[in-house]
Amino acid sequence: MSTEAINQQLAIGGDLPVRRIGYGTMQLTGPGVWDWPTNRDDAVAVIRLAVELGVTLIDTADVYGPYVTDALIREALHPYRNDVVIATKVGFTRQGPNQWIPLGRPEYLRQQTELSLRNLGLERIDLLQLHRVDPTVPLEDQVGELKALQQEGKIRHIGLSEVTVEQIEQARAVAEIVTVQNRYNLGFRDFENVLDYAAANGIGFIPWFPLDTGNLTTADAVVRVASETGSTPAQVAIAWLLKRSDVMLPIPGTSSQQHLRENLGAEEITLTDEQFASLHG
Repeated sequence: MSTEAINQQLAIGGDLPVRRIGYGTMQLTGPGVWDWPTNRDDAVAVIRLAVELGVTLIDTADVYGPYVTDALIREALHPYRNDVVIATKVGFTRQGPNQWIPLGRPEYLRQQTELSLRNLGLERIDLLQLHRVDPTVPLEDQVGELKALQQEGKIRHIGLSEVTVEQIEQARAVAEIVTVQNRYNLGFRDFENVLDYAAANGIGFIPWFPLDTGNLTTADAVVRVASETGSTPAQVAIAWLLKRSDVMLPIPGTSSQQHLRENLGAEEITLTDEQFASLHG
C-alpha cells in the first residue's frame, strides 16, 4: 500500500518553479464571467490571501470580465513578489455574458498581449497561453506571433489551452510549449491522452474546472474517501489530480476565503494506491 508524498512544486519550462496548486481568478467576475464582482474588496482580499498562503501561480485571462481579473490582480498584488507567476491567456473575444468567440489573428493576439502587459503592470508575461485555437487561422501563424512576442522579451513562456495532441505537436514545431490547459477532473477525463503526452514530454498540465464547479463534491466515491482521510470532498478531488501525474497543476478558483484555504489543504492529503484506484474507476 503506497502512501508516498506528492511533489509540491513544478518547474514550468524547467526554470519557473511554482507551487502545484495555483489559483484561478475566473470566478471573481460577475455572472457569465462578465463585469465586476458584487464586492470588489472581497475579490482583492481573496487574491492577496492566496499569495499569503503560499500560492505562486495566479491564472487570469484578458477576457475575464473582460479585463476585470487583470485589474483585481494588479490592485491586490502589484508590485509583484519575485516568486509570484502571473499566467494569462489571449485568443478569445467577448460579446456579452457567457459568449466566447475565438480570434487568433496575429495582430489581435499581439494587441491583447500588449494590453495584458499594461493592465497587469508587467514588463514581461511569465506564461502566456493561447486561450483557444482559432480554426480560421493557421495554427503556426497563431503560435508564431506568440513566439515573435517571446523573442521581443514580452513573453517568457508559451502555453496552449483546450488542444489535442496533434495541435500540440504542430505548435511545438514552431515554438517551445511548456504548458497545456485543458478541461480535466475526476469526472471528466476526455483528455487522458493529452495528459499522458504532456507527462511524457515534460509539459505542465493545467486542468481547468478541477472541481467541475463543485459537482464532484457529492460523488459517492469522493465522499467515502473524504471520510476515510478526514478531509473534504473538494480536497480529495484535488489530491486525486496531484497524484494522477507529476505534471499536474490544478488552479481551483473561488471567491471564498474559506474555500481557498480548503482547496490548498489538499496538499496535506496522501491518497493510498487503493483509494486512488477506487476514485479513478
